[in-house]
Amino acid sequence: MRGTSRATPFLTYVFFTEIVTVQRAERVAVDFPMPSRNFAATRRMLLIVLTVSIVFPLACLAGYGYLDYQRRIADSNDMIDRLARVTEEQAAKVLDLNQQMASRIVELLGNADDAHVRAREAELHDRLRDIGGDFPQVSSINLLGAKGDLLASSLAYPVPVIAVGQREDFLAAKAMRPQPYFSLPMYGTVSRTNVFNTAIGRSGADGQFLGVVSVALRNEYFSRFYRELTDGDSSLVLGLYRQDGNLLVRYPAWPEDARPSAHSAFTEALRDKQLFGRVRLHSTVDGVERLLAFRRVGDYPLYVVSAYATASIADAWRHHFLMIAALTAVPCIAIWLLVFYSLRQLAGERRAWERWQGEVAMRLSAEASTRQLQRMGALGNLVANVAHDFNNLLMVASANTELARLKGYNNVEKEVLAVERATAAAESLTRRLLSVARKQPLKQERVELTRWLPAAAPLIDAALGDTVEFALNVVDDVWPVLADPTDLEFAIVNLAVNAREAMPHGGRFAIRCQNNRLVGSDTLLPDGEYVLISCTDDGEGMPEAVARRAFEPLFTTKLRGSGTGLGLAQVLSMCEQAGGTAKIDSVQGSGSTVRMYLPRHRERKAAAADAETLRQPVPTPSGVVLLVEDNEDVAAGVAAVLETFGCEVRHEPSADQALDVLSGGERFELVLSDIQMPGKLNGIDLAEKVRSAWPSQKIALMTGYADELERARRLGVAILAKPFDIDELHALVACEP
Repeated sequence: MRGTSRATPFLTYVFFTEIVTVQRAERVAVDFPMPSRNFAATRRMLLIVLTVSIVFPLACLAGYGYLDYQRRIADSNDMIDRLARVTEEQAAKVLDLNQQMASRIVELLGNADDAHVRAREAELHDRLRDIGGDFPQVSSINLLGAKGDLLASSLAYPVPVIAVGQREDFLAAKAMRPQPYFSLPMYGTVSRTNVFNTAIGRSGADGQFLGVVSVALRNEYFSRFYRELTDGDSSLVLGLYRQDGNLLVRYPAWPEDARPSAHSAFTEALRDKQLFGRVRLHSTVDGVERLLAFRRVGDYPLYVVSAYATASIADAWRHHFLMIAALTAVPCIAIWLLVFYSLRQLAGERRAWERWQGEVAMRLSAEASTRQLQRMGALGNLVANVAHDFNNLLMVASANTELARLKGYNNVEKEVLAVERATAAAESLTRRLLSVARKQPLKQERVELTRWLPAAAPLIDAALGDTVEFALNVVDDVWPVLADPTDLEFAIVNLAVNAREAMPHGGRFAIRCQNNRLVGSDTLLPDGEYVLISCTDDGEGMPEAVARRAFEPLFTTKLRGSGTGLGLAQVLSMCEQAGGTAKIDSVQGSGSTVRMYLPRHRERKAAAADAETLRQPVPTPSGVVLLVEDNEDVAAGVAAVLETFGCEVRHEPSADQALDVLSGGERFELVLSDIQMPGKLNGIDLAEKVRSAWPSQKIALMTGYADELERARRLGVAILAKPFDIDELHALVACEP
């Protein structure tokens, strides 16, 4: 075994190198950035494109539609203005010609009275036909006497007996002479057609009224001209109005019983004698809204009107707008379909991406688990090759200090106590290392936290120091747990030390213990009843990247030489060995919380009775103890202690030799064997053969490994976990001197 001891530093170097290699590989894997894909931003961009492809064309169409409609209104106003000018020129020429004809007739008649006119009827009939017979607008020219009697006419000779002395146009011409008067439309008695009259009163030298010259103008002449001018468009209206708003001629014609409103914007403009203008109004006759332009005909009390129905403007605009909208919709629909297709593809890509990420996460998790197993395997191998020799050395020191105590120290008490303190510290470090590697032999027992935590409070408070306030909150009915009390104490003290270092200027550390039922939690624990121990500090906290690796063995952010990286790893290991787990939540600048989940312990009565039986020391009579131990120094120390108990000790360096001794027929009161030994057989193999061949032979084993401890327990033999307390050995052998 001394050769093995000399090889230990080399093995330590090899396995530490393996751990560092695994950690570097994990750091590369963790730090390697996964490709990112912001599907939400891409979807938002596509939705923005979709919105813009809808809103922008609609805005453009709305703007174009508004401008196009206004342009059409302006074009319509220009058109009716042009038509009004043309009709005004036509009406002015006709009325000027009528004025000239009437003036010639007045000059022809001179101061002739009714008798003279009647005497010249035949002559005047011919002259009137010559003056007005060739003009298509003139229906007839009539000469009326002072009392309204028809004296001569261009259409009839001799004239029929007709008297119009009370007719509106005769009376108005008499009153307005020598200004012309334009009558309302009427049906001509002589001409047998629809006309309106231009009447001019004649006056004598002394001013007396001599009669009226009446020129009848054909309505059909104006209607035909207006129809040709509008090209038969029913939405266009041309008309001739008197200044008082009464209609003389209109195309298209209104029904005979139609009466336009006398209080419209148009009639108000006529009464105000405006020379020209435009209005927009609803007709009181047919209810159609029109754009209307009017112009005064020269100096005459007449106005020409040109109007265009706004419904026709709107229909033309609507048809044009729908055509433009249809042409615009074609590329827009193509863009919308492309965007919808892209959104659908994006949704499919997102689902595929999430599946891929899930697979990558599973792969990374599996790789991380593999690396963790490699790390723990490397650490376990390191511990397996070092801990045995280290525990043997500690066992030697512990046994010899116990012997020194039993012998009264012989003036070296101070030195022995110093060795005991160093041994205890070394045992603690070894225990932590074995616990992290899950090779620490556990001494699990029922822990009543309502009593255990208050009892451990002074030790926790001492670990926190004077600047950190400690608070403990344990509910009264908290469930018991099955755990190693020493490991649990180590875990909480480790958390307290970490909290103290995270709060260099003081703070508060709180422990809360409560019952917790987990159902579908994210702790990866099976559903059930657990006790939750929460340890919270208000210190500096840690970044997310650090919190993610906080439970890794040998991981530390402390300066070289000020931390081992085993504290939180031991916390997680303790919880997992007890059947639970640990989680950490930390916010940088706000503190950290470590939650330890330990399963509720339900102790069966039979198991409790068996445990009580195991805890009671089994007395053995004085006799010979067969000590099987390969390390000479350990064997010498244990043998010396056993001898102080009054036992005779026979030492064998291997299990093979011990089996030969037992096969030779020798029997012992107790066979005390180490497990890890050279040769074909180890201690467990020896125990199995002893139980099989000699069932009554009492045997106990010594070990420092948890996996060996489990195998040994299955045999039902007593077990001492190295480095064990001398009192445990005394209780086992119970020899008397």
